[in-house]
Amino acid sequence: MMDFNPLDSEDPLGEALHFLRVTGSFYCRSELTAPWGLTMPDWPDCLWFHIVTVGRLLLEVAGDEPRVLQPGDLALVTHGQGHTLRSAPGTVAPDVLSIDHEFHNKYAVLRYGGGGAPTTVVCGAVRLDHPAAHHIIPLLPEVIHVEPTRGPHAEWMQSTLRLVAAEAAEVRPGGEAVITRLSDILVIQTLRAWIELDPAAQRGWLGALRDRQIGRAISLIHRDPARDWTVASLASELAMSRSAFAARFTELVDEPAMHYVTRWRMQVARTWLTEDGATVAEVAGRLGYQSEAAFSRAFKRVVGVSPGAVSSAARGRGVRAEAPQFM
Repeated sequence: MMDFNPLDSEDPLGEALHFLRVTGSFYCRSELTAPWGLTMPDWPDCLWFHIVTVGRLLLEVAGDEPRVLQPGDLALVTHGQGHTLRSAPGTVAPDVLSIDHEFHNKYAVLRYGGGGAPTTVVCGAVRLDHPAAHHIIPLLPEVIHVEPTRGPHAEWMQSTLRLVAAEAAEVRPGGEAVITRLSDILVIQTLRAWIELDPAAQRGWLGALRDRQIGRAISLIHRDPARDWTVASLASELAMSRSAFAARFTELVDEPAMHYVTRWRMQVARTWLTEDGATVAEVAGRLGYQSEAAFSRAFKRVVGVSPGAVSSAARGRGVRAEAPQFM
């Protein structure tokens, strides 16, 4: 049987999603008793998720209507903004960072509350590592709320949520690893379901990926960012005229093709610098730049800081950037 190679795919959207991977910054199982409240910090480069396994809670995010989450519900706070979880409206909600946790590396257990009705919730803050995430996340609504009976993926997701609930209910060897991996799967599946079902996902960059010609152009750029792309060479790959391709790309992607090529290269470069620990010289060479100086100028113009500063900051954090510590 042949292995699946996403680079052979004729589905640019599926190809982009295939490479998304979750990096967990923090996971926590919270065992709460009413009355209780928790304020989550603002972590702009993360997605917060909350999975209720027992009881119910009120999720409050600025700019969004308060939402009641019950067993089988999952909520993504997509832009990492600070928000509040409560047992009931108006309950005091201290900063979660100020409450003692029982730590196991990136996994923690929190026990808190006034001794009343119980709620158990698995929470986490995760990052999406692939450069495609830089295009997807800005398109997402403030909150994605998955309920048990909604959508064609409901049964699949509910089965996974039940596994999370079972692991959260009984501490067993390896349970922390199971919960974190299932949570990562649920985050990706939730994003996939939103992209497939929400009308907002039919526009902008995601909509462009669905276009037969422009989607293929984007795939070509993603697959080979080091290639010396020009408007003419991309148009030739698609059997389009140069002017027709340039106009359609700008219309659908909302920026000219060569701007997109440069920006994608710099997003790839940033990932290599922060996630892979590559040196500035290595990244410049891998992306086809004739000199480190030329690459550094392009990087700073697009990203706003020098690649050396990004690389140094990543090394100072131990290569993989972590969310602020609770300890």
